[in-house]
Amino acid sequence: METTASLVEVFEILRSEHRDPHHILGMHEVEVDGKKAVVVRAFIPQAASIEVIDDEKPEQKYDMKKVCSDGFFEAVIPDRPTIFRYRLSIADYLGNQWTTYDPYSFNPYITDFDKYLFGQGTHYKIFEKLGSHPMTIDGVDGVLFAVWAPNAKRVSVIGDFNGWDGRRHPMRCLGYSGIWELFIPGVSEGDIYKYEIKTREDYLLEKSDPYGNYMEVRPNSASIVYDINKYQWNDAQWMEKRQKTDPLNQPVSIYEVHLGSWMRVPEEGNRYLTYREAAHKLVDYVKAMGYTHIELLPITEHPYDGSWGYQVTGYYAPTSRFGTPEDFMYFVDYCHQNNIGVILDWVPAHFPKDSYGLIRFDGTALYEHEDPRQGEHPDWGTLIFNYGRIEVKLFLIANAIFWFEKYHIDGLRVDAVASMLYLDYGKTDGNWIPNKYGGRENLEAVEFFKHLNSIVYQKFPGIMMIAEESTAWPNVSRPTDIGGLGFGLKWNMGWMNDFLRYMKKDPIHRKYHHNDLTFGLLYAFTENFILVLSHDEVVHGKGSMISKMPGDYWQKFANLRVAYGFMYGHPGKKLLFMGGEIAQFNEWSEAKSLDWHLLQFEKHKGMQEYIKDLNHLYLKESAFWEYDFTGEGFEWINASDADVSMVSFVRKGKNPKDTLIFVCNFTPVPHFQHRIGVPAQGNYKEIFNSDHSKYGGSNVLNEQVITADHREWDGRAYSIELRIPPLGMTILKRVEE
Repeated sequence: METTASLVEVFEILRSEHRDPHHILGMHEVEVDGKKAVVVRAFIPQAASIEVIDDEKPEQKYDMKKVCSDGFFEAVIPDRPTIFRYRLSIADYLGNQWTTYDPYSFNPYITDFDKYLFGQGTHYKIFEKLGSHPMTIDGVDGVLFAVWAPNAKRVSVIGDFNGWDGRRHPMRCLGYSGIWELFIPGVSEGDIYKYEIKTREDYLLEKSDPYGNYMEVRPNSASIVYDINKYQWNDAQWMEKRQKTDPLNQPVSIYEVHLGSWMRVPEEGNRYLTYREAAHKLVDYVKAMGYTHIELLPITEHPYDGSWGYQVTGYYAPTSRFGTPEDFMYFVDYCHQNNIGVILDWVPAHFPKDSYGLIRFDGTALYEHEDPRQGEHPDWGTLIFNYGRIEVKLFLIANAIFWFEKYHIDGLRVDAVASMLYLDYGKTDGNWIPNKYGGRENLEAVEFFKHLNSIVYQKFPGIMMIAEESTAWPNVSRPTDIGGLGFGLKWNMGWMNDFLRYMKKDPIHRKYHHNDLTFGLLYAFTENFILVLSHDEVVHGKGSMISKMPGDYWQKFANLRVAYGFMYGHPGKKLLFMGGEIAQFNEWSEAKSLDWHLLQFEKHKGMQEYIKDLNHLYLKESAFWEYDFTGEGFEWINASDADVSMVSFVRKGKNPKDTLIFVCNFTPVPHFQHRIGVPAQGNYKEIFNSDHSKYGGSNVLNEQVITADHREWDGRAYSIELRIPPLGMTILKRVEE
């Protein structure tokens, strides 16, 4: 073999094992017979012949010699002593011919500083370097590919543009960073690709891009080159306002949505709504219903519909089921233009074992732990991220930043936080490894949360980080500088479990379980809570919200109305899963649309109107939300009237004139002369009643203004006598007349 290159390196290229192919391929200055010259080398197995074209003198061409039959070509150009810009004109054995710039003629794009920050775990915009990025380098259009695979023997980019041949475009490894990089001219937006990774054991793996911005529609799994920086946003007013607003002091009423089953298009094969269709149908509906936010079950790319998005294979890619990344940007943009915030469910707790995903990405346990006692969730069949590895922690922190920055997302609801905090979560004795102190706390996950929350709140004031955490771990929603995890809000799972257990009881038995109704107020202000009636409560045989309610048909609806009413009056932000607002009887299924046809029936239409009016009242009356997280916004009037299963309480705003009185009756017995204590003398007007006939109630209302008597009741100097509806809630407000 006659070549100016090192034979060792040539054979490494031929075996597809060279960690720096740029060192041998491309154009290099050499000495031939004591004179300076340049040499061009290329390895293109499919090529029959190759010519080097001088970019400055296109008529000047140099034939390349095939050094070996495997496709290694070389051209020594003695009359050119210095590097010049060139292209390769390639002809294959089938008669095809094409011209391209040589990928191995470009200098590294990722800098030493990038690598340093990456190694320190502080390159919070690493998604702008890793992944695939259409760009122009030295006047040449193409795509920069970069991926982290420190233990790979070789990494190549494969796709339609090279016949999925891993020999064609091997990448260079950038030192000890473990990052592999290659700029490929001529590749453009829309091209599909994967990374072919040769492991230390010489196995070949085909992996989608961990930092890829777009993926094929399942069951296909390749990544797609996409430019996410060209969308023109129209939400500057929203974004500016968000930066100056603390959501903890604002109304937050969240409509939780699974985008694939909120509404389908039955006349077109029951297909999904696209992101753009949903932008108008869903956002217009949510706005009319009075919700402040939409929370989407994970829209990150996932292979299995039945996982609802919670088994993620594309952390940086909105699912292609509903359209392109730009289409999803349009969805968020339209939400913001209509004053609706967008929260995403985010899944940093685990990832699935699909072979093209993160599992043993470079042939080793890279994103996960090697030991299954640390690295697997036996109940879920998924793998646990290694939060102690700097690059893995950065992958997740940068991902959160990515959604806030590139997609203008307003909040992340972090899934399964408890599974991250406890090393023994879902595991039996002997199948987990204690921390260095012998405890069950995952110290690395704790530090991950603190790092994550401190960074995102610093960079994006006004957003919400929400923990779905189901244990008594302290200070989840408290700042990191006082020992908290740094979340802004926490789902109140304890309240939800107690409350639903109470509501399922026949009203005749509820007096024996009154504590389930009131217990939540003992800890209501220990965290910044969101009260949730989420998707998890209407699946897997648990029944829908309306089907949980006891009693006959009328009582089921009345029970559900008073349940929702109590929830809205209780301190804490609010979340209701789709379908709950129309009292859908069927359990939720991701495979079909909600039962919108139920709205032709009076009771279901009445429930929808009830939630709509309740939301709009919630927005209007600041006492509902100004003091959600401190005791100064709440007082019991009577929390101990278990015999009649009734509670009454006060919600207060910053202005005393905004004070509201709530009375909730959890039995079907009306009370026509029921007396309660009130905060002050004066006149009280009923501003809302769940028993109104327009909601399907029996119309036990308080239509006249009620004047308080100077009569001590419930430990208060003044009291009023009012009508209490059966299985109903009434809200009163003090008025001037």
